Amino acid sequence: MHEQIEELYTKAADFIERCYGELGLPAVQQQQRLQDIKNEIRVSGTYTHTPTELMHGAKMAWRNSNRCIGRLLWETLEVFDRRDITTADEAFDALLDHIRFATNDGDIRSTITVFPPRKQGRDPIRIWNHQLIRYAGYEVDGNVVGDSANRAMTKTCESLGWQGAHTSYDILPLIIQEDGHLPKLYKLPDGLVKEVPISHPDIPGFEALGVKWHAVPIISDMRLEIGGIDYPMAPFNGWYMGTEIGARNLADEDRYNLLPVIAKQMGLATNSNRSLWIDKALVELNIAVLHSFHQSGVTLIDHHTAAKQFKAFEKKENSAGRPVTGNWTWLIPPVSPATTHIFHKPYRNDIVTPNFFHQASPLDEE
Repeated sequence: MHEQIEELYTKAADFIERCYGELGLPAVQQQQRLQDIKNEIRVSGTYTHTPTELMHGAKMAWRNSNRCIGRLLWETLEVFDRRDITTADEAFDALLDHIRFATNDGDIRSTITVFPPRKQGRDPIRIWNHQLIRYAGYEVDGNVVGDSANRAMTKTCESLGWQGAHTSYDILPLIIQEDGHLPKLYKLPDGLVKEVPISHPDIPGFEALGVKWHAVPIISDMRLEIGGIDYPMAPFNGWYMGTEIGARNLADEDRYNLLPVIAKQMGLATNSNRSLWIDKALVELNIAVLHSFHQSGVTLIDHHTAAKQFKAFEKKENSAGRPVTGNWTWLIPPVSPATTHIFHKPYRNDIVTPNFFHQASPLDEE
């Protein structure tokens, strides 16, 4: 136990020194805060972040996220402190507030809502969903209707009493669990989730395919760690890069697998890989996504602009004396990666805290 307390204080001190230094707070204030934390840990075995520490810590976690190409705007993150929440009903209301605020009628705002921290190895409250907004995936006669990535969650929701319409774009409900209680299922209100119908500026009949995607990607299953304190429920969002939707969600064979459908719509010869029909369909699908989000007035960034912004982020971090870490395999876009500077340089995949981490899913524990 003594070693755990020492380790926690070491992590806390490292965070406080960097946090207060970046915020330009006086050294005497930092030293007093460290003494207060030491006393609090000695008495209770843990400590509580101030609102300012939580806010800047969450922003630092975004800045340190090695997989994220959009870190230039880390300082603009809106942080909602909801550590006061104790019930699943309260948590659901806070998540609805998050979705409304982040969506902002399409002018997406980068947002995080932080719920109570882990206490003595137990999570006061937890959400089961990978993202707040996801489409169901139903197994029908050996095939999948909808998003196959969400088959397990769909079955779990059904086991809790939910019945979807079995379309390709049914929005899944949320599953929230208080410590020591059974999970509760919550349906998102109609009209809350903004969705974008996908059309193409030049290909006739594209809109008739009935393809759409939701406006905001809100990751909800990762653990936020700040100064040795774990927040197991801290959903966060930026906005989509077009290729996330057009080159992965809608294009992957094990997701919506739309490339053969689009190739047929374009009249491409699909009997030979040498025709590069896959590449042609992929580019046009991405054009359609960019066009549609723009037409709907929803924030979206193309991968070339995102790469240029990341270059600006690297320059800004170097000026601040902070090394830029990154996971190269995630930073390169899935379309034309060699046309970006990221493809041609290495990045150290060192893990720096505060940061977001994967954690065991309650689905795996069932």
